[in-house]
Amino acid sequence: MNVLTQDQFYRRALALATALLSVVAVVVWRLVFLQREHPTEVLPDTVLAPEAVFPPERGNIYDCHGYLLAAASTVYDIGATPRNVKDAEMLADRLAPLLDEPRERLLTLLRKGGAHVPLKRGVSAEVKDSILEWGEGVIQADPQPGRVYPSRSLAACVLGFVSGEAEGYYGVEGYYDELLAGEAGFRMATRDSLGSLFYQFRAPRDGVDLFLTLDRNMQYVVEEALAKAVLTNDAKGGVVIVMDPATGAILAMAGNPTYDPNDFAVTDQSLFVNPAVSDHYEPGSVFKIVTIASALDAGAISPSSTYYDNGQIVVGGRVIENSSGVAYGETRIADLLAQSLNVGAAHVSTSLGAVKFYEYLRRFGFGQPTGVDLAYEVPGNLRVPGDREWHESDLGTNSFGQGLAVTPLQMLCAVSAVGNGGLLMRPHVVSRIVEKDEVTELPPQVVRQVISPEVAGQMTQMLVYAVDTVLTAAAIPNYQVAGKSGTSEVPVPGGYDPKETIASFAGYVPADDPRFSMLVIIDRPQKDYWGMTVAAPVFREIAQQLLTLLAVPPDSVRASMQ
Repeated sequence: MNVLTQDQFYRRALALATALLSVVAVVVWRLVFLQREHPTEVLPDTVLAPEAVFPPERGNIYDCHGYLLAAASTVYDIGATPRNVKDAEMLADRLAPLLDEPRERLLTLLRKGGAHVPLKRGVSAEVKDSILEWGEGVIQADPQPGRVYPSRSLAACVLGFVSGEAEGYYGVEGYYDELLAGEAGFRMATRDSLGSLFYQFRAPRDGVDLFLTLDRNMQYVVEEALAKAVLTNDAKGGVVIVMDPATGAILAMAGNPTYDPNDFAVTDQSLFVNPAVSDHYEPGSVFKIVTIASALDAGAISPSSTYYDNGQIVVGGRVIENSSGVAYGETRIADLLAQSLNVGAAHVSTSLGAVKFYEYLRRFGFGQPTGVDLAYEVPGNLRVPGDREWHESDLGTNSFGQGLAVTPLQMLCAVSAVGNGGLLMRPHVVSRIVEKDEVTELPPQVVRQVISPEVAGQMTQMLVYAVDTVLTAAAIPNYQVAGKSGTSEVPVPGGYDPKETIASFAGYVPADDPRFSMLVIIDRPQKDYWGMTVAAPVFREIAQQLLTLLAVPPDSVRASMQ
């Protein structure tokens, strides 16, 4: 380092040191000033006491027309001061019917002594007012955020419920819990390093409002028809889903039996599960739609193809027969579908081959969640070649919906893809999210093109033929219906139950330009057991009412308008 460089270095170091000393001097002067203006003192604990949490208001849930389905409310936690109770028995007698609690439980709590004991959480304002009107002076009512469902059990499997701890469970309440719940605010007293008292404050952020794709009127029609069908057929239960195949929007979704989310605390917890997304079943012959569509798209068969049906076929060492036990001889693919022939379906799947067949099942979305915005969706169960449990005979039985497990929503999405020109859409129940003045639209999401539009059109023609010739219980005057029935057996250890079935029907209307697709499932009907006689009439009954609600013109009128 030369002399000139050393001189520059020392001058720069001196300047930096001077600057640092100046900063330190300012800080010290400021500390002394603060110490004089705000002397440290020990304030009493009562000064530090004002700490509070401000709960947010949970967002509301509306149907697609703005009808309120779930709303924030105020409920009350009822407590007592036992040491002030003069007549515990009389008080327990009066409280028991209002709180809907056992008298003996309340009596035990009231005799405990002490300053406070909780008696009942989440009671209504009416109950609270009735109790406080007594003027006993020993009862307390603390307000808490609550939840009310104005339509009671309507759409319960879609909505879910909110617990006493303000946590959403199941359905939309569970899936969107964080957004609906918002964020609590707080006020907290603390001191700085010099002993000065100050408050930290954050205002609560209320939850967002959700607008669903559900139509309240359609939901009512579906639930009424499903309840009647379960009762009429002395069935264990049932599921109905209605969807817009073009967008994946779920217009109605119902499970039976159901429950009232206002009274979730006294409900059998098994009823909380939404069977449309959280249960799976063997779909039976409805699945032939997928098998034939896959083979057509792959070029393994054509609409004009025929095969010889001798009443049975052997696949992987397993003998497969038609449910009727009849051999149909030379058979067209369209008649295979209309007559629901197991031998024909197995012939088609083996002609397609295992690799291609299961590739198409994956493309249709089986064996994986649909991605619907509802809590606790399951992926179903699909064995494929290479899995330890898969057997060559599965290629035959899977072709007609046996030996695999799907959710009702997966099945309807696959059928809807055929009605939508081969385009599979992601199902969804929320259309927009509203936070104060900010609106977030949730647009439809395309999953993939499963089959070509040409093949989808061919399948639609065959499904219309099936309804017009065999499945006439689903036919609707003045409208073409594309659909397929299913009658599946119920798996039990060691095989299948010889007496129990699951009857189903899936389709879309109008066939050439579907306004909705629908799946009807009646679980273990006792008076009849075929899909065409149990589920198809329910499909027709609901579809006729939905066509009226949607003001869909008859096919001839639409044709003249075009």
